[in-house]
Amino acid sequence: MTIPFLYATTIHKDVTERMMQINPALASQARKILDINKSERHIRGGMATKEKYHQLHEHQANTAI
Repeated sequence: MTIPFLYATTIHKDVTERMMQINPALASQARKILDINKSERHIRGGMATKEKYHQLHEHQANTAI
């Protein structure tokens, strides 16, 4: 069975609310994954920023030679 998702902006609502009516077991599993991602996103953002400035620093060091 396919669940019709209309737009990217409604996917979170579909997964958290509508899926519960369609398939509660699957909705529970999806909710766990969403909660994990939400709890870790600040860490991933910090790591991405660190990597961005690390690469920028390396680029500047290599072009200064």
